[in-house]
Amino acid sequence: MSKYKTIQGDSIGEYREKGSKFLAYAFPIQNEGDVVSCLEILRKEHSKARHWCYAWRLGLDKNLYRINDDGEPSGTAGRPILGQIDSFQLTNVLVIVVRYFGGTLLGTTGLIQAYKESTMEAFQNAIVIEKIVSDYYRCTFDYSIMADVMNATKKLGLEINKKDFSELAYIEVAIPIDKIHTTFLHFKALILKKTIEEVESIEHIGGIRWDYLHTL
Repeated sequence: MSKYKTIQGDSIGEYREKGSKFLAYAFPIQNEGDVVSCLEILRKEHSKARHWCYAWRLGLDKNLYRINDDGEPSGTAGRPILGQIDSFQLTNVLVIVVRYFGGTLLGTTGLIQAYKESTMEAFQNAIVIEKIVSDYYRCTFDYSIMADVMNATKKLGLEINKKDFSELAYIEVAIPIDKIHTTFLHFKALILKKTIEEVESIEHIGGIRWDYLHTL
């Protein structure tokens, strides 16, 4: 995969049935730690709710996921939430549906419909985006070549996610996975002020170290 779909930011959906209120909160996430943080926030914000059911999917291959019915009958909450995540073809997404019980039992069909509809509305209210899969690297360099590094980074249009110019100078950049080879070639050419052909056999440049961080 060179691209994947996720949501740009948080969004909310709501569904009401026979006095019960279902509030679906959709979040873009990067890891399982984000799930814990979002759950803690909503449990505090909705401390009087009856259930906090959720589902999430992570990863470029979409193989990592979890569902939780949080006391609702098995298969009536987490599964329909996950079904909507998959229906919208999303990953790196968490949906938590907070339920306030209205005093009337909805039955299996009613619950499935409620969790499905509230999640669907949350996604309909969200901005769905397509992200390019990138490898993230840290480039550590000597201050003596800082100007050349920053100039090359700018010319190549690399996205700088983090930088530090204190004790050690480094930048963290994202490089689309289908442009890794050509990007490094052009970077070396710009730093050394040589042609692409001249730098093809050069593996390392003095004063610069590249460290792979992760793929996202």
